[in-house]
Amino acid sequence: MTETGIVPADWQAWQHSWDRQQEWYLPDREERFRVMLDLVEAVAGPAPVVLDLACGTGSISDRLLKRLPDARSTALDLDPALLTIAQGYFADEPRIQFVTADLRDPDWPRKLPHREYDAVLSSTALHWLRTESLARVYGQIAGALKDGGVFMNADHMPDPGTPRINEAERALRHARMERERAGSGVPDWREWWRLAAADEQLADAVARRYEIFGDHADGEPHPVEWHARTLREAGFSEARAVWRSVPDAVVLGLK
Repeated sequence: MTETGIVPADWQAWQHSWDRQQEWYLPDREERFRVMLDLVEAVAGPAPVVLDLACGTGSISDRLLKRLPDARSTALDLDPALLTIAQGYFADEPRIQFVTADLRDPDWPRKLPHREYDAVLSSTALHWLRTESLARVYGQIAGALKDGGVFMNADHMPDPGTPRINEAERALRHARMERERAGSGVPDWREWWRLAAADEQLADAVARRYEIFGDHADGEPHPVEWHARTLREAGFSEARAVWRSVPDAVVLGLK
């Protein structure tokens, strides 16, 4: 309890809560992160300068800095609530810098503290962008990378050519999710945001977040082939999926 009577927020607990909520939707989330960091280390070595794009609470940066002590991260997002949690969680961490920027703004790269990065990583975030904006962002990411730098996007990338496979997997996954939620009590997306809004130190940031984004994403999902082709068109010399599940994938572009 402080002199104001407000209990200091437990940013570690909020970070853990966000991870649990995300893992309920994405049980293979840690596997995606492992593959991404394996390839960052393989391409850029043990001391990369990384842009954590649309960072949320900084889940990628957290794993990066724990795995590679000499790494540095720029964590960029627009969401004031998730950035508040991230900045609280990393308050004593000198290896990370935060940037508030809107990827829909063509001038967002001007806010970056480094001219070039060894790697740009993003997870479960860029589907918020419409097709035209995402293609533009891919070109801007290429411009922010060193020659030989790597970009990876882990996101929902369904294959429209396999509707029966997609539906069978979705039905099984959702049934499993409901069983797990009944046993664990983990909040879903809406419940998590309701809990965040009830926290005195997050309430204002959550309100601003809804003013910016509304209640849901307005983006468009694309298959792996679209991402790989668009990355090559944006200036990447190589692009391919490096990890896949039925609904999701990690696509890598090498500059």
